[in-house]
Amino acid sequence: MTCDPFSYLYLMSVNQHTNHLSGDETLRPLIALIEPSKLVRRTNVCVRLCSSIMSQQLSTRVADVIFGRFKAIYGDSEPGAMQIAATPHETLRSIGLSNAKANYVLNVANYFIEHDITDELLYDMEAEEVMALLLPIKGVGKWTIQMLLMFSLGHEDIFAPDDLGIQQAMVKLYKLDVKDKKILRQQMENISLAWSPYRTHACLYLWRYKDGK
Repeated sequence: MTCDPFSYLYLMSVNQHTNHLSGDETLRPLIALIEPSKLVRRTNVCVRLCSSIMSQQLSTRVADVIFGRFKAIYGDSEPGAMQIAATPHETLRSIGLSNAKANYVLNVANYFIEHDITDELLYDMEAEEVMALLLPIKGVGKWTIQMLLMFSLGHEDIFAPDDLGIQQAMVKLYKLDVKDKKILRQQMENISLAWSPYRTHACLYLWRYKDGK
């Protein structure tokens, strides 16, 4: 009987982060009940970032509709940065994007072109380097880059204290005081230190707990 090396490596990774995170007595019951998620690296990171901007403050269903319209502009395929940058602002507005979001999408595409940013370049960077590189883009905030690091670049040690879902889950689980936002954030940061270097996986458990899964 042979063992698939990729399956073996995945199981090894799961064991590492579940064992580590189980050291948190509050998080441990979630880990026992919720199936672990697999982090992956995705291609066309420029489009991933544009998609994240488009989906902000929208339900998943509406965001999927908008992104479907976006791809339809390019023959139902995902465009590269050059194609996006060449798209008229009015065309982006016509798929349901606000004036600001249309501008932000074009900002991302032009920035990727001007700085010659490729998937491979981002894959090789540390999280802090990605943050420093992309944060100057107008319309791209820290939370957006944190989501990119988690869901497109596959970083395992990202914590997003400003995410509402993470906040709500931690307030409920850890009985945190929400009266002072600054104190709440500090409490969240302190708790998350014990999760490192697997804070992304902890966030995934928290989101699924929040969603009732």
